[in-house]
Amino acid sequence: MKKRRTSRAGVATKKAEGRSAIDLRGAHVLIVGLKRSGVAAAKLCAEKGARLTVSDSAERAAFSEETAALRDINVEYEFGGHRVQTFLQADLIVASPGVSLSIEPLGAARNKGIEVISELELASRFIRGRVVAITGSNGKTTTTALTGDVLRAAGFHTLVGGNIGTPLASLVPLSTEESVIVAEVSSFQLEAIPTFRPFVGVVLNVTPDHLDRYSSFEEYVSFKRALFKNQTGAEWAVLNRDDPITARFAPDLQARVWWFSQQALLEDGTVYSDHRIEVAQGGVRTPVIHRPEIPLLGAHNVENCLAAVSAAAILGADFRNVARAITEFPGVEHRLEFLTELKGVKYYNDSKATNVDATRKALEAFEGNVVLILGGKDKGSDYTLLSPLLKSRVKTVLLIGSAAGKIEGQLKGVVAMRRCETLQHAVEAAPSLTAPGDVVLLAPACASFDQFENYEHRGRVFKELVWGLKGKAAPG
Repeated sequence: MKKRRTSRAGVATKKAEGRSAIDLRGAHVLIVGLKRSGVAAAKLCAEKGARLTVSDSAERAAFSEETAALRDINVEYEFGGHRVQTFLQADLIVASPGVSLSIEPLGAARNKGIEVISELELASRFIRGRVVAITGSNGKTTTTALTGDVLRAAGFHTLVGGNIGTPLASLVPLSTEESVIVAEVSSFQLEAIPTFRPFVGVVLNVTPDHLDRYSSFEEYVSFKRALFKNQTGAEWAVLNRDDPITARFAPDLQARVWWFSQQALLEDGTVYSDHRIEVAQGGVRTPVIHRPEIPLLGAHNVENCLAAVSAAAILGADFRNVARAITEFPGVEHRLEFLTELKGVKYYNDSKATNVDATRKALEAFEGNVVLILGGKDKGSDYTLLSPLLKSRVKTVLLIGSAAGKIEGQLKGVVAMRRCETLQHAVEAAPSLTAPGDVVLLAPACASFDQFENYEHRGRVFKELVWGLKGKAAPG
């Protein structure tokens, strides 16, 4: 029997199958942040025998669904603020992604030696199987969903979760030693991962984002790099050779590196050559799929496919099944999602474009004649980076949300702009500004939290508004 050891916080830990497992029986676990991942973490900890407290800065009235989901579990709640004493009484603290680790009660807990981990870290200590963890400033949701489809088609018992919607903690009961767990992970989730070690870690790209949370771009980069920090020579790091930030990660990694590139003909890795994706091994390239067979718009989606093929190749998937899954991939809701064509004008929902680089990639998918809906909650972004594409491909920008003034100030004189304030006003204005052959694109380059619950809520509202236009235009 392996000898158990006890951490400074009093939570028993042990080494098992390469992971640092936790014995939570009787431990007092504090969950900070009661949204989707907080609920999942609470359920997992309760199943493992922990005593639970949940603390959230919002008032209880905002959590009717969450408290209902935990009604069969004995939980003490603290709403409307965080008491330092509550944190100091915990044996282990699990922080949800939306909670900044810089808040005072968490600092006090760490100073006392209480371990603070993310929900991702918590789940990783119990989940079985191999984890493929995918991050990046842009494209991680599409790549995660696509990789899941590819691996299922190749015959793997595949579970998909993480930042994509289903918390990793919710997948623990479904996992087996034969499972492959494909997880979208954000920089927020990577802030507290003392042991998390994916079998395959993928970083698609790193461009400025979340600068309203981090002190600098370099701090943000450091948390993306953290995906690899616990890996050994038994694991894999999949990196984008074309991205200057991800490329510089390679020399310091312990893991084996697998490159992918649209620009370089690699001796080993996944490449895009002659309009097809190929896997190169020792200079020998094996074709996987031709570009016309990929249903997704934009060069950035070729990049996403390269990453998915890389993970599949590492796991030994049959490339015929990989190609079939890519061909049949329906895309991801709110990510360059085609909605309808109305009087010759096509409407696309890219509400997931929550930063400048994502909007740039969305615009690159169209040749021109775009009416762009831009704005929301600013994240410390530099919108002048959009200027070349706005000049060449955009007819008019419709500005919404609290960032409208900043965007207008930075882009004055670059392109025609109209202040619409709300998404509804922007959609209502679009028909008078478009002609057959044009595109109306929601790609806001901003967070949604000024007017919406999240980007999904924003995307759903946009779709309802567009369908409303279609209804108004329908005969009779």
